[in-house]
Amino acid sequence: MNLPALWYPTDKCFIDGAWVDPIGGETLPIENPSTGEVIGEIARGGQADIDAAVRAAENARSGVWGRMPAFERGRLLSHMGRLVLTHVDALAQIEAADVGKPLKQARADAVALARYLEFYGGAADKIHGETIPYLDGYTVYTLREPHGVTGHIVPWNYPMQIIGRSVGAALAMGNACVLKPAEEACLTALAFAAIADEAGFPKGVINIVPGLGEEAGAALSEHPGIHHISFTGSVPVGKLIQTAAAKNVVPVTLELGGKSPQLVFDDADLDAALPFLVNAGIQNAGQTCSASSRLLVHRTIHDQLLDRLAERYRALRVGPATADLDVGPLISGNQKSVVAGFLDQGRDLETAARGEIIADAPRGGHYIAPTLLAGVTPDHALARDEIFGPVQVVIAFDTEEQAIAIANSTDFGLVASVWTNSGARQMRAAKAIRAGQVFINNYGAGGGVELPFGGIGKSGHGREKGFEALYGFSTLKTVAALHG
Repeated sequence: MNLPALWYPTDKCFIDGAWVDPIGGETLPIENPSTGEVIGEIARGGQADIDAAVRAAENARSGVWGRMPAFERGRLLSHMGRLVLTHVDALAQIEAADVGKPLKQARADAVALARYLEFYGGAADKIHGETIPYLDGYTVYTLREPHGVTGHIVPWNYPMQIIGRSVGAALAMGNACVLKPAEEACLTALAFAAIADEAGFPKGVINIVPGLGEEAGAALSEHPGIHHISFTGSVPVGKLIQTAAAKNVVPVTLELGGKSPQLVFDDADLDAALPFLVNAGIQNAGQTCSASSRLLVHRTIHDQLLDRLAERYRALRVGPATADLDVGPLISGNQKSVVAGFLDQGRDLETAARGEIIADAPRGGHYIAPTLLAGVTPDHALARDEIFGPVQVVIAFDTEEQAIAIANSTDFGLVASVWTNSGARQMRAAKAIRAGQVFINNYGAGGGVELPFGGIGKSGHGREKGFEALYGFSTLKTVAALHG
């Protein structure tokens, strides 16, 4: 699969409203994960390009963008959302070629990007301050103001969605943005810049510098002109970014890894649960921070449910993105090696079922058959560590207390789900599980953009999506006026 016809360059940065060559003059290859073939190149930005992008953002903040009323920012975001919808099919094809996800999943991501822009466009003028009753002779009120210039480092697994929830919210609050997309998947980030330009955003408001994490990403995270950083990615890189930002005393929003459980009790509706139990583990080939990689099942229904899960797994088909099957390739040969290493560690476990890589899948593609493992103890490496591939483990439990203890036994706390028809148990479990989001008799709630998202522990801190993101991309000012 080659790239579709593009209406923007891929080998340039977008800085101050213009497509410019990286100052160092170097590029990086674009690989199609479905085939392993190089299908293009992106700019290899560095410190100098980040400097230029930050200057452009600062100028935008001190110019027309900084003076623009909130409702006008909202109109721009809403207009951009409508433009994204006109490009949905092209964006899906681009994402499929760049990331390797099946076309139907890539298309859903493009639609989600439009929805983020729509939501934040409508919310831009809905963030209000408060008046605070105080001493006689005083009037006290609060203002929500933008940080200034925000830095955004987004991963390769959901570029469009994460740009939408991060950059979209920052723009709604009036920040100017510098975005460093993952070097493995830059193409829809660059498309975002092209569509923003088409929508009429002032120059310098949105700047995009592709490049390596250790070069462009490091330069952005430690830049003194950045006033807030949003990062989605791995725990080790998150630590580096937070350390770099600390040198400038800059707040950071971190959405990191997960080892998210689904707890299935003996009174659960298994017919309703089955699609969620499986899809939450294999969507985007399991390359999802909120992937449900642990299935905790009450012992009395364990064997029955395992059989039904195995049946679904055996029906899964894996192939290139264009085939639009259940599962596509992993993003890279390196990620395939990581997942294969985890599977090697699980050779002592029972392989309940595997999906099938289709016979004509390109030999150079990075394919791993979805794998369901049983006989797993809570302390096993595959039950503790984030795999980031299409692998789920099934763990049996006997009591509600034990299930909660197992759910809370990792360093992560991103997402969890509880399957039970007992209202009391639903409430107890939702309170007891340590996670940023808990779903009851569902998983993911359809990905709603309105729902605050983020984790605790090594899953990170801060929240994106919904109005909480707008609070995070703003700073609160208190004004106390003595007037007698």
